[in-house]
Amino acid sequence: MASKLMDLVYWRNMRWTGVVFTGLVMGLASLFQLSAITVLSHVCLGIMCITAAFRLYYKLLEVLRWNPGVHPFQSYLDYDSSLTDKETVMLVEEVVLLIAFAVTEMKRLLFIENMIDSIKFLLLLYLLTYVGIATNGLTLIIAAVIAVFSLPLLYKKQQVRIRKVVRAFRAFVKKIRNLFDSLYALVRPSSPPASKPAPPATPVIKQKSKSK
Repeated sequence: MASKLMDLVYWRNMRWTGVVFTGLVMGLASLFQLSAITVLSHVCLGIMCITAAFRLYYKLLEVLRWNPGVHPFQSYLDYDSSLTDKETVMLVEEVVLLIAFAVTEMKRLLFIENMIDSIKFLLLLYLLTYVGIATNGLTLIIAAVIAVFSLPLLYKKQQVRIRKVVRAFRAFVKKIRNLFDSLYALVRPSSPPASKPAPPATPVIKQKSKSK
């Protein structure tokens, strides 16, 4: 499954990737005018029109004895997409761990466990308010689909230049983070010096008088 997804993302099969990419973008763009139920119904109707035409064509060839009765979509019917018990348990565990991690991080950021991380989260939320005014979620999903099918191929072709830009950006982010750390160190109240514990008293050894 992962290898097929990588083949789609890196356009190793131009025809299949073009069909998937065009279908996703057109399907998402149609949601601006139609409801999701209408779009899903029309997509399924279109697929069934194509598959029914092929099925009737192969059936006609079988009646005329030009075809030994081979189903045109037998490979898709034989494909086993079910999950075993072990795979189901692993998938559920991954989903539960992901949800628990998200809840833990949200609590940590909202209740300000770490001042620097909460400030960065606050700035991100403030920027997202402007993003929400300028666009909507569907536009962001379409942009994400276009990015998934374009950025990996762009990175593969321009890998050296992109790495230089990333290194420069990381250096800039490191400078900004050091600046925030220094400001936080100035604002943070200094903790009182811990009092040194008193040295333990040496036990007094009583000498017994020797009897003469």
